[in-house]
Amino acid sequence: MTCRHPHTLVTGASSGIGRATALRLVAAGHHVFAGVRRDAAARELVEEAGPGLTPLRLDITDADQIAEAVTTVGAHTTALDGLVNNAGVGLAAPVELLPLDALRAHLEINVTGQLAVTQAFLPLLRQARGRIVFVSTIGVRFRPPFAGALDAAKAATATLADALRQELAPWDVRVVLVEPASINSAAADKVARDAEAILRDASPAARALSEDTFSAMLPVMMRREQAGSPPDVAARTIVEALTRPRPRDVYLTGRFAHRLALISKLPAPALDAVRRRIFGLPAPGSRMAA
Repeated sequence: MTCRHPHTLVTGASSGIGRATALRLVAAGHHVFAGVRRDAAARELVEEAGPGLTPLRLDITDADQIAEAVTTVGAHTTALDGLVNNAGVGLAAPVELLPLDALRAHLEINVTGQLAVTQAFLPLLRQARGRIVFVSTIGVRFRPPFAGALDAAKAATATLADALRQELAPWDVRVVLVEPASINSAAADKVARDAEAILRDASPAARALSEDTFSAMLPVMMRREQAGSPPDVAARTIVEALTRPRPRDVYLTGRFAHRLALISKLPAPALDAVRRRIFGLPAPGSRMAA
C-alpha cells in the first residue's frame, strides 16, 4: 500500500531540537525518518511517536550509513517532502587554544556531513519539490567570543544554504535557514565539558592567557541556555518552515533571538562593547605589558 503521508527526514533526532521536531512532525501527520546514532534513542522515539516514525542509524560523517539511509527511504517512498539538517555539535574555546584536529572534526560534522546528506537525498527531494531546512544559530550574526569554531561552521553552512536556495529554485526545491538563539537542551552541558577539557590540555603558559576570562564566560553561557526556550519552540518554527505555502528564507527562533539580531546590526566598535559587557571581557589594551 502506498503511504499517503508527507515524508520528512530529520537528522540528529536523538535529543533536543531534532527530537522535538520529529515528534511534532509525526503529530502533524508526517511520516518521519529520524536519524539517530544509538539503538536506545531509536527505541525511545518509536515508543513515543508510534508507527509514524522510522528510525535510521545515521552518522552524517559515515558515507555508508548515508547510502543505507537513502536506500531505506527510497524503498518506502519515491519522493521526500522535507529534509531537516539538524545534526551537529557545539564547540567553545579560545581560538588561540583550539586544537586543529578538533576543528577539522567539528567542520566535518557541521559542514561536510550536512552537505553530504543533502546531496544524497536531493534526487528524492526533487521528485517531491521538497524543502530543505538547515538549523543554524543566531551566533552567525552576533558572533560572541570563544564561539568562533561553531559560528564559523554555521556561517559556512548558511552560505551553502544560500547557494542551494538559488541553484535548486528551478526545481521548486526551497531551502530555508532557521537560526535558534537560546534553547534549553543538554547540548550546552557537553559544550562546557569539552571546553574545560581543551583548557586542561593546553600548556600552562597558553592556558594562563585566557583561562580566567573564558572560565568566567562559561557560566554566563550556561545560564543563558538554561533560561532559554524549550526545544519545541524551535521545532514549531521548523515545522512552519516545512509546511507554510510560501516560507521565508530565514527564520529566527528561541528566546533572545530577535533581540540579538537587532543588536548585531550595531557598528563593530559598539557591538564589541556590548559583547564585552555581556560576557565580562577585559577592556582593549588592559593586558598589555607595562
